[in-house]
Amino acid sequence: MPSPKPFAAAAGMLRARLTPSIRTRGGHDHGPSRWTSPGHQDRPNGYLFNRVPPPPGQPRQWEDWELPCYLTSFLTIVILGVGLNAKPDLTIETWAHHKALERLEQAQQLAASAVDDAE
Repeated sequence: MPSPKPFAAAAGMLRARLTPSIRTRGGHDHGPSRWTSPGHQDRPNGYLFNRVPPPPGQPRQWEDWELPCYLTSFLTIVILGVGLNAKPDLTIETWAHHKALERLEQAQQLAASAVDDAE
């Protein structure tokens, strides 16, 4: 069996070559990247979407897309709720039940007409 020393040396050299490129964004240290940027903010400020909340007692101003979005969402839920609850029952079990009731009714009519003919 070969000595593990050359493999350890090769692994260490490979690790030393790859580690700096893994740590940097975009895989290289020189110049701005095409896909990533350092951003314009020094550190996160803790606000959602980097928006400062309004002062206490003052309501937040709605943006122009919010009302149509909320109305459309609400109406979609209402229409789907009513429409899905009002749809006809098209399962095969319901169809078979109706067919069985029709056949029973026909059999009862035949039996009733046979009794009427016998009298």
